[in-house]
Amino acid sequence: MQYLLMLYADESGWGKMTKAEQEQGYAAYMAYTEALKKAGAWVGSNRLQPISTATTVKNTNGKAQVLDGPYVDSKEQLGGYYLIDVPNLDAALSWASRCPGAGHGTIEVRPIWSM
Repeated sequence: MQYLLMLYADESGWGKMTKAEQEQGYAAYMAYTEALKKAGAWVGSNRLQPISTATTVKNTNGKAQVLDGPYVDSKEQLGGYYLIDVPNLDAALSWASRCPGAGHGTIEVRPIWSM
């Protein structure tokens, strides 16, 4: 079954880190990704550009409204994701707990609803 691991964190934290801390963080994510691949669980992953690049679309009374920026204001922003394929929710939660993002943010785990 496929699950989306959505990585939420305060995106301003990266800029506050030293170069060495950034390199260590990058290495941790690369190791995590390699572990997912080695286990055959990795389907895809990517980082998202900063929230300031977001554009929001919503329909009101049948008319599309396009807004610059995010629609939801929060302390944490969606910064990236992993799409994994694992046997069950317990396995997805286990992978989420091992994600480096769980140490400085929140990982939301949601099953994919195949269409």
